[in-house]
Amino acid sequence: MPDVRLASPQGKWILLTTVLGSSMALLDSTVVNVALPAIGRDLDADLAALQWTVNAYMLTLAGLILLGGSLGDRYGRRKVFVVGVVWFAAASLLCGLAPNAGVLVAARALQGVGGALLTPGSLALIQASFHPDDRGRAVGLWSGFGGIGAAVGPFVGGWLVDGPGWRWVFLLNVPLALLCAPIAVRHVPESADGRGDHGRFDVLGAVLGAVALALVTYALIEARSGSPVVVVAALAGVAAGVAFVAVEKRRPDPMMPLGIFASRQFTAVNLVTLCVYAAFGGFFFLGAVQLQVVVGWSALQAGTALLPTTALMLLFSARSGALADRIGPRIPLTVGPLLCAAGMLLMLRVGPDASYLADVLPALLVLGTGMVTLVAPLTATVLGSVDASRAGLASGINNAAARAAGLIAVAALPLVTGMGEEAYRSPGAFDDAFGRAMTVCAGVLVVGSAVAFSTVRSLPPGCRRPECRTYGAVLSPPLEGERARGRLS
Repeated sequence: MPDVRLASPQGKWILLTTVLGSSMALLDSTVVNVALPAIGRDLDADLAALQWTVNAYMLTLAGLILLGGSLGDRYGRRKVFVVGVVWFAAASLLCGLAPNAGVLVAARALQGVGGALLTPGSLALIQASFHPDDRGRAVGLWSGFGGIGAAVGPFVGGWLVDGPGWRWVFLLNVPLALLCAPIAVRHVPESADGRGDHGRFDVLGAVLGAVALALVTYALIEARSGSPVVVVAALAGVAAGVAFVAVEKRRPDPMMPLGIFASRQFTAVNLVTLCVYAAFGGFFFLGAVQLQVVVGWSALQAGTALLPTTALMLLFSARSGALADRIGPRIPLTVGPLLCAAGMLLMLRVGPDASYLADVLPALLVLGTGMVTLVAPLTATVLGSVDASRAGLASGINNAAARAAGLIAVAALPLVTGMGEEAYRSPGAFDDAFGRAMTVCAGVLVVGSAVAFSTVRSLPPGCRRPECRTYGAVLSPPLEGERARGRLS
């Protein structure tokens, strides 16, 4: 049994290193969007290259995050976490030194691999190290401090872009890793799953899932060209997706056991997740660019402007979870997406010479209120809709689904809204497309609300409740459960 106490020096070191590790990934998920216009100008990149700058990272992270959790179980959680931190930092260094958009995109894909190793590993280290009496408080502190890191991300990113330059958005990860990795090696106890029935890793499933996402993403981003290669990529992506389902159905130890979707509520809440996080991914990708290209703000102003959404999450997510415990998840999961849709429609007022107090802030406050309303109940419903022994797996699938939804949204929205390759260089063209994109995102959120209203029901008494009561990330729900496993327990 783990016996480290939170108040002990070792407990504080463990908490520090896990917060640093998770904050690297959370920071990266929020700061890059603010830097996109500067990256485009400096590297003379078109819109497709900026889409890939975001999506290359999301692609490998979403495709490998389940496998990353199981690697820690097998080979040691501290070892895999440290490898993830070092890998992430090395890829970040390559991003910061990238001479062109192609190298940046490749480095971002490598960064996602590191993120898939360290993201589930940070929570797993806490759960494997702390005494059961202290574990809940340790998880709460970890998620709270990590949320603060996510909250300051856009501000830090804007400050770096306007100051030393966009490359420091990535280079910032290197000193964080130099601090995090030695602390982990020195102070964090090693742990692994001691069972002898690990089975084989579902490498084929992970590869097929990632290939399917990659091909579909490529087809959506490059569809404007009308090339026959795009059609081939789309068909191959669908074929890879079908093969992924077939492999997962037949394997004795699949990465994503399809039987878990026998729960109607679990399937429904993942459909809601896809709708909600697709809209969020599209908004935060385009919103930071809108504030800079159309409104004319600096990167620092744009990054600071986005703070209210995360601040509301940090301040009220725990209270939202407590309310959902009393009234059930159906109402929050119905009302929350509608509030988010209203916030995105209010963003239609944000154009040239927009006022922050009159135009931007009201939209972000409504959007943030909707996010507060739905995120905690969403996680609770995911955990409560499956057997407790599958809670970690269910959370991992839900987290991966959210990231994949954001990935597809970033790829598809410019295509759906008619955004040209050079649109981000033209305030008028981008503003028109942004308005259409916000309308599309609002519509997707309404669909998610309708799905929740028609399918989500009350949770059974005594079901598993989330440990992460305070949460600040806006692009994915928290990882929960004993561990986000890459195989069936």
